[in-house]
Amino acid sequence: MFGSAMPSPVPPIDGRQSPGARAIARGTTRLLAAMDFAVVPELPLPSGRRADLTALSRKGALWIVEIKSSVQDFRTDAKWGDYRAHADRVLFAVAPDFPVGLLPESAGLILADAHGADLVREGQSAALPAPTRKVMMLRFARAAAGRMTLLCDPQARGQSDL
Repeated sequence: MFGSAMPSPVPPIDGRQSPGARAIARGTTRLLAAMDFAVVPELPLPSGRRADLTALSRKGALWIVEIKSSVQDFRTDAKWGDYRAHADRVLFAVAPDFPVGLLPESAGLILADAHGADLVREGQSAALPAPTRKVMMLRFARAAAGRMTLLCDPQARGQSDL
C-alpha cells in the first residue's frame, strides 16, 4: 500500500493490564464472539469509567464483562457496581483457579484463559431504560468505528474513543 504496512488490528499493550488479565480478555472475547456478540474492549462509559469488555448481541443486549486477574484486583477495585447502570447484564471473567465464591452471585461468571472460556452463569439481567440503551449503543458504535478508522488510516483526525 504505497510502501506502508497496515497497522495491527491488535491493540498495543498499554501497561494497564497484567499478562493474566490479557489472557482472560482474549479467551472471553473468543467465547463472546462464538456466542455471536460483537465486543469492544476498554469502552469509555458515561460515568467516566472504562468497561474491560462490552459485548453487544444481534438483538441489542448489552453485557459488560469485568476482568479480574487476582483476588487483590477484585478486593481493591469495586467499580464494577457502577456498570449495572450501563448494561443489561454484568459478568466477571476470571481464570479457572480464581476462588469464585468471592464473586457476587448476582453477576454472571465466565472462566477463561488465553485459549477460550466457559460461561458458568449468566447472572441477573435488568433491561436498560431506552435513553441509556441509546447512549450506550452510540458509544459502542462510535468507539468501534473510530478504532476501525485508525486501522485504515493511523494519521486520521478524530478519536478512537469517546
